Amino acid sequence: MSKTVKFVNYPKQYKMLKKEFDNVFEEIMSGGDFILRRHLDNFEKRIAEYVGTKYAIGVNTGTDALYLSAHALGFKPGDEVITVAHTFVATVGAIVQCGATPVLVDVTDDFNMDVNKIEEVITPKTKGIIPVHLNGHACNMDKIMELAGKYNLKVIEDAAQALGAKYKGKRCSSFGDTGIFSFYPAKMLGTAGDGGMVCTNDDGLARKLRAFRDNGRVDSVEVIECFGWCTRLDNLHAALLDMKFNYFDKWVERRREIAELYNKGLAGIGDIIIHPRAASEYFDVYQNYVIRSKKRNELVAYLRSSGVEVLISWPTPVHKQKALGLSHFKLPVTERISAEVLSLPIYPELTNDEAEYVIDTIRNFFKK
Repeated sequence: MSKTVKFVNYPKQYKMLKKEFDNVFEEIMSGGDFILRRHLDNFEKRIAEYVGTKYAIGVNTGTDALYLSAHALGFKPGDEVITVAHTFVATVGAIVQCGATPVLVDVTDDFNMDVNKIEEVITPKTKGIIPVHLNGHACNMDKIMELAGKYNLKVIEDAAQALGAKYKGKRCSSFGDTGIFSFYPAKMLGTAGDGGMVCTNDDGLARKLRAFRDNGRVDSVEVIECFGWCTRLDNLHAALLDMKFNYFDKWVERRREIAELYNKGLAGIGDIIIHPRAASEYFDVYQNYVIRSKKRNELVAYLRSSGVEVLISWPTPVHKQKALGLSHFKLPVTERISAEVLSLPIYPELTNDEAEYVIDTIRNFFKK
């Protein structure tokens, strides 16, 4: 008997926390606290403390967090910045929007940047690296920071999918010059719309970022320090996120429990390659649980017809998007992964029975 298993289930979370959601909404609306108020300040301080940085600056989206970081670090026309193609387009877009040139390297089977490919593409024009901590799994930041130091490169950590993830006990977004998070609804800590955050330990960068997000203003609405943008994290979203953050560590543990159910239940089924298991120096938070199969498209169709919502991120890698002019990059691992990956439902409200149904459905597909 088929059932429906959502990929994410926003209404279920709202019902579980309805009183707290409603209290936040009432407090913000009744007080008229909408822009750059104490709720945002409180949330920024909590994220900075959690990540282990001096500053966290709330902005409108994870995309803006990347773009503002790139501008604040001074990437400009003639510069080259190294990143990957197995990522959301905004990672590469942040480089292009500054007028700089993206240089794409391949990934490994953990879906993250192949750190052994970085040095061979560094040139006198190289000014930065943007590693992407995909699916809640950290990159090898020792090697990346070693190369950044050796060649005097700036580092932006794209941790849009990795709030809470660690490498050797240190949280993502605390290694580089800046690190960014996304609070898009489907993220582990998501708001009721869009939201983002930039973390940094640099006093000057923090001030630039605060100016950039609010049309050049920092301490006074009357003093304009530079041309900027209007890309603030709204106070209502900050308050919702601050409330939800009380549950975040518990939610991470639940994601890890579900991942272990999948690890055990999917091992040895068909040609499935299960989500890579992290080595001991990594702490994964499982923003996504990703499997691979050469029969991916047929499996996706079967899962969906059986009521299981799944996601493919991304069937066409960034360098194969014809409009972007990046087809000169040869990235065989990225291309193979993009043809095989699919993400299964994984979120704190998912029940064990629902996870078992996903496993059973995949098992039934390979019995056909």
